[in-house]
Amino acid sequence: MTPGVVALIMLAILVFAIMIGFPVAFTLMALGVGFGYFAYFTPGQEFFDNRVFSLLTQNTYGVMTNDALVSIPLFLMMGYMVERANILDRLFFSLQLGLRFLPGALAVATLATCALFATATGIVGAVVTLMGLLAFPQMMKAGYDVRLASGVTCAGGCLGILIPPSILLIVYGAQAGVSAVKLYAAAIVPGFMLAGMYVAYVVTRAIIDPKLAPPLPKEQREVPFWQTVKLLVTSFFPLAILILAVLGTIMFGLATPTEASAVGAFGSVVLAAAYRALTWARFKEAVYLTARTSAMVCWLFVGSSTFASIFAYLGGEAIIKDFVLGLNLSPVVFMILAQIIIFILGWPLEWTEIIIIFVPIFLPLLPHFNIDPITFGILVAINLQTAFLSPPMAMAAFYLKGVAPKNILLSQIFGGCMPFVYIVLICMTLIYVFPGIATWLPEYLYSVR
Repeated sequence: MTPGVVALIMLAILVFAIMIGFPVAFTLMALGVGFGYFAYFTPGQEFFDNRVFSLLTQNTYGVMTNDALVSIPLFLMMGYMVERANILDRLFFSLQLGLRFLPGALAVATLATCALFATATGIVGAVVTLMGLLAFPQMMKAGYDVRLASGVTCAGGCLGILIPPSILLIVYGAQAGVSAVKLYAAAIVPGFMLAGMYVAYVVTRAIIDPKLAPPLPKEQREVPFWQTVKLLVTSFFPLAILILAVLGTIMFGLATPTEASAVGAFGSVVLAAAYRALTWARFKEAVYLTARTSAMVCWLFVGSSTFASIFAYLGGEAIIKDFVLGLNLSPVVFMILAQIIIFILGWPLEWTEIIIIFVPIFLPLLPHFNIDPITFGILVAINLQTAFLSPPMAMAAFYLKGVAPKNILLSQIFGGCMPFVYIVLICMTLIYVFPGIATWLPEYLYSVR
């Protein structure tokens, strides 16, 4: 049996183990060490003299000292603190009043709140769940169509995958060797373009068929102007300023992502204190969740780097690359094929597993097809939103179903998500046909002039 065949068996075991529910990080490490012991074995050597143990140690140390990953726990801390500061309800209410004269005002306010809150947290499950508890019942009470309200809540909650400071983009940047700063700049226009397309769809549906999204009651539309301004000043602007300060310092080179994320984490604590929502229990819970999620990402990196090193050493990476190149695919067909594979993987797997394990398989092929890794990364981030929204494994739909009234059927939520899936596909097509949508801003800010 040749080493290349062994590498493919190693990959097949990994996919099977993940599908039946084994912990991904430890499965990666176990397979890396097990097959690495075989790959590096020398007759007569002591058990712990095998080079695979040194490889595992070096990879662990390398991940823990990787400067690009330091910002992850800090951005997570920022997100968890904002989530637990209980500011979402007042944020939604103020945006609802500020946008009250638009058709489908509640749905538009939901999308705007999701976009802003997702920017602050980047945690899909948390945003969908919280908006499912806050905005979804209000849309139902106002007489909104169940499918429209469901789609708005699920699609809006997924925006944090793409809109900076997205944790996904940091992880992708570390894998692809691309600056997270450039990825953030590349994601801003597509992220808000996608949110704008959602809003345009909702407003259009509300204009065509007002029964789908009835206007707000008269008493809510006649709120004094200065009261609306006061609500926006005390709820919308503080969070918006915090986010703009974090992203602005990164975009304009005033701070590294790590420094900006530290400011963001501190600012979220100050914001929670200002809203009188900072308690020891909430702070402790935010720290615990930050540590747990950060540990998961770090050990995924350790396992992935160990697995990938052994897989490449056995020749598996070369076999896949030669196979794909032997198909004589055009860049368009390769991109479609890669995105279909990532889309399918997004049903059973979390984005962390996809970005850390499977996306690196495509990265060595990008230069051959003359595909910019930044554009590819943005397309992957958008694509994973379709996986969160598409039945039968639409995780955002299941998050909403978990908090929605019992009379709301899962099939209704799935039906509401599908129009937004089509919008995401249109957005991906536009970015592939006109890559400048993603690359213009990083080229303008960071090109040598």
